[in-house]
Amino acid sequence: MPTDQLDAASVTTRANVYFGGKCVSHSLILPDGTKKSVGVILPATLTFNTSAAEIMECVDGACEYRLAGSEAWLTSNAGEKFSVPAQSAFDIRVAEEHAAYHYICHFA
Repeated sequence: MPTDQLDAASVTTRANVYFGGKCVSHSLILPDGTKKSVGVILPATLTFNTSAAEIMECVDGACEYRLAGSEAWLTSNAGEKFSVPAQSAFDIRVAEEHAAYHYICHFA
């Protein structure tokens, strides 16, 4: 089951807009100092670089992703997560039929 709500979070009101608006997110800080971002990726194929390790949680929609160094595309649906190592990269693609991939990025 996907995360429906993050309580007591401090939210950055200015959006992070990437790839000409194909990815839009907001940064959150929870009371314990944990950092996350919540956002949406519209249909596209995009490449993200990571500085910290990340866990991508799908809260709605679906995507395919490919970790750096892999040829395999894997699927992530609502309620599923995938991990990306620090100092790495991943490709993500959202198909037109999904309209959007809604996510929470949990920074490790």
